Amino acid sequence: FSLAYGVVDTENDCSWTWFFEQFKNAFGERENMCIVSDRNESIMKSVSIVFPNVPHCACIWHLWKNVCSNFKRSKNTLSDIFYSMAKANRKEDFDKLMAKVVKVDHRVKDYLENAGYERWSRVHSIVNRGRMMTSNIADCINGCLVDARRLTIIDFLEEARLLFGSWNYKNREIASYTNDTLGRRFEEVLIVNASKSSNMKVFINIPIFLFDVSAALICIVSYSNVVPSSEYIFSVYQAGRRYIVCLERKICTCGRFQYDEIPCEHAIEVLKHKNVTDMHPYCSDYYKPDALEKTYKVAMVPMPYKEDWTVPDYVLDEIVLPPRYRRLAGRPRN
Repeated sequence: FSLAYGVVDTENDCSWTWFFEQFKNAFGERENMCIVSDRNESIMKSVSIVFPNVPHCACIWHLWKNVCSNFKRSKNTLSDIFYSMAKANRKEDFDKLMAKVVKVDHRVKDYLENAGYERWSRVHSIVNRGRMMTSNIADCINGCLVDARRLTIIDFLEEARLLFGSWNYKNREIASYTNDTLGRRFEEVLIVNASKSSNMKVFINIPIFLFDVSAALICIVSYSNVVPSSEYIFSVYQAGRRYIVCLERKICTCGRFQYDEIPCEHAIEVLKHKNVTDMHPYCSDYYKPDALEKTYKVAMVPMPYKEDWTVPDYVLDEIVLPPRYRRLAGRPRN
């Protein structure tokens, strides 16, 4: 969902600071908010000035491109490892993958550490980034507006408004007619997690009584000495490993339940054990059609025809000059 866009002469400290100041006036500073961008120095500097208390996260795609340009020999070997590290849900898994990076090229580990694990690693992030690990959405919008950039400024702004308005209408229509309890993308995640839960065992933490053939009581084994339990806490075993699921807090030691805010395969297995068929109450309300409809509820009202505009005098008196032209080095870009 596009919140704001602006037109400036060039990307520099002044333009980005101006943009974030206007954005802050309109949107404010909210709890659990974070900013995701590439490692543009002007963006990083402006965010630190305008949003000093908001975590500034790095787009993992742009960060990986930086790694590739600095360490070309290691890029093919480390590509899958890097993305697995960035999306890891447990610090133990992150550390194991980082150990593999060190074996291939310790300089990459130093570079990523200097970039700040909390900026690009999901498990180290101060806030829950959810599934937003890249800034590719903004890059896609830029791609859609390539042809419109050749227009005059007013016509360009009108093309941008038409583009976002059509997207808003389409997304609102899809949300209103969906037959799923979740949005399509999140319903698919839930289905995939359900398919992974088929080969697991669930153990409730209750005493186990062992008897011999003569029915004489031998001993009592209580799992409560190992894991504190209640009606909401369960131990789930998968491939010889134990995961702890708490349905009340909607968390699992695998990390996916709390990060995705969708029941992971371990939580789904617990819910099956409890004969719960409807998993949707354990999903985030943001994934449900009601929330999606509200997201796209506000329509982007069309602009009247130019001759019908009522322009204030102070605007008419304003003289707007084009930016100073600066010829960049190299062949001119299209």
